[in-house]
Amino acid sequence: MDVLVLGGGYAGLLVTRKLERRLPESATLTLVDETGTHLVQHELHRAIRDPEYVDDIDVPLGEILDRASLREARVTDVDRATRTVSLADGDELDYDYCVVALGAETEFYDIPGLEAHATPLKRLEHAAEIRRGFEAVIDQQGHEDPTTASETTGTVVVGGAGLSGVQVAGELATMAREREVADDVEIVLLEQLDTVAPGFPERFQDAAHERLEAQGVDVRPGTTVTAADEAEITTEGGPIEYDQFVWTGGIRGNEAMGGDRPEVRGDLRLDARTFALGDAVRIVDADGEPVPASASAAVRASETVARNVVAAATADGGFVDVAQWRWESPGWLISVGDDAVAQIGPTVLTGAPANALKSAVGITYLAEHGSFRRALDVLRKEADDTGSFARLLEQL
Repeated sequence: MDVLVLGGGYAGLLVTRKLERRLPESATLTLVDETGTHLVQHELHRAIRDPEYVDDIDVPLGEILDRASLREARVTDVDRATRTVSLADGDELDYDYCVVALGAETEFYDIPGLEAHATPLKRLEHAAEIRRGFEAVIDQQGHEDPTTASETTGTVVVGGAGLSGVQVAGELATMAREREVADDVEIVLLEQLDTVAPGFPERFQDAAHERLEAQGVDVRPGTTVTAADEAEITTEGGPIEYDQFVWTGGIRGNEAMGGDRPEVRGDLRLDARTFALGDAVRIVDADGEPVPASASAAVRASETVARNVVAAATADGGFVDVAQWRWESPGWLISVGDDAVAQIGPTVLTGAPANALKSAVGITYLAEHGSFRRALDVLRKEADDTGSFARLLEQL
C-alpha cells in the first residue's frame, strides 16, 4: 500500500507525522515537497526585518521525519481518476491513498500590472526581496548620506489587510523606527473591505487597527486596487504614488490543482482515496461552517485526516467509518511589529501579554514539530525585540 502526502507545510507535515505512527508497517509513506524544508509560515514576516530568523523558521524535513521517505520535487498534477501524481522532473507516483496539502499561491485577480510590480510574501526569497526594497526606499531618502537627504517622503504600500498584510505593515513600520526614518517613510495599508483582518471577530479587528495606527501605519480600508504600474497604484478612490509595493491581498489554489481550491466537507475527502486540507482547499466543516485559511485550522484538521486515512487503509475495501471534523477556534494571534494582538474567547490582549502568548505558541510548535533549539532561538529573538528575555519568560 502506497500513501502519498503532498506538501510539507503545516498540514502536510503534521499529517505525515501522525501517519508515521499509525499506518501498518507494510504501508509505504512518502512526503513530496518542492523545497525539502518546512517553513514556519506564521513567522515569515519576521525575516523581513531580521534575516537571522531564516535559520530558525526553515527546518529541513529530513530532520523531522522518522519513517516517511522524502521526495524533493514539485507536484504538477494530481490525477484522481488514475491515482497518479505527476512531478516536474517527469516522474509519476502511483498511490492507494493521497493527502493533498499543497498550500496556496498569491492571487493577483488579473488586476493589470499587479503581479509585475508588487512583491508577495509566500517564501523566504519574498521576505528578502521586501527587505531589500525597503532598504532601497530608505536610501532614496538620502539616509546613507545626510548631505543628500531628500525633502520628499518615501511611500511603501501594502495591499491587503488580512493577517499577513497586518504583520508586514507592522514589521516595516518598526523597521522604519529602528532606522530612524519613520518621519521620512510612510507605510500605507490598503484593504478592499471595510475593516482590517476581515472575517475575524470585531474586537480583534478593532485592536489590530488601533495597534497599526499606534505604529504609525496609514490604514485605508474600503480601498480597491484596480491597476498598478512602476510608479503608481490606481484605486477606485484615486491614484497612489509609491516607491515599494507589497501584495498580500488574497490566495488561489496551487497550480497542480489547476489554480482552484476545491471544496471539501467535514470528512476532508476529495474522493474515497484522496484527502485534502490546509489552504489547498476550501473547508466546510461538519456543522456547515466555512473554515478560515489559517495555520491554526491546518494544524487542527490534520488529526481527522490522519484518522480517516488509516481507517480507509485498514478497511481493506470494506465500510469506512470516517470521522467528521468541526472547527473550533482556540483564539487568534497576530504580530504588529514588536506589539501583538491576541483574542481568547471575548478577551482581547495587546502588548506584553499578547507577545508572551504568541511566543508560547511559537515555541510549542517548533519544539514539537521542528527542534527545541530552533524554538529557543526564536523565543530569544522575540524577547530581544520586545524587551527582556527573563521578563518574557515570566509571562509564559
